[in-house]
Amino acid sequence: MDEMLSEYLPILIFLAIALALGLILLLSATIIAVRNPDTEKVSAYECGFNAFDDARMKFDVRFYLVSILFIIFDLEIAFLFPWAVAFKDVSLLGFWSMMVFLLILTIGFAYEWKKGALEWE
Repeated sequence: MDEMLSEYLPILIFLAIALALGLILLLSATIIAVRNPDTEKVSAYECGFNAFDDARMKFDVRFYLVSILFIIFDLEIAFLFPWAVAFKDVSLLGFWSMMVFLLILTIGFAYEWKKGALEWE
């Protein structure tokens, strides 16, 4: 029983330190924090627009385009990292299939760029 407890001792010490550090940071934030709320600081900020009366107002489609581009390139990285790690074990078919994937993404990016979706006024 003592051997099992000695194996878990580093984990318990780590948890105790993490809990103590979390409590110290929370308490120090409440003690040190500046308490002068401003209307600009406490206002809701979303999509780059100031808050308006109606939530159903129309806004620019470019926000959607930028978010779609972010998702596309985020997925590209998610596929590219495992492929790069296992590159020496990937066959020629795996190499060319990734090149086709990257070519399709590059064509999509060039299309977005040509259409002016990345230009801000």
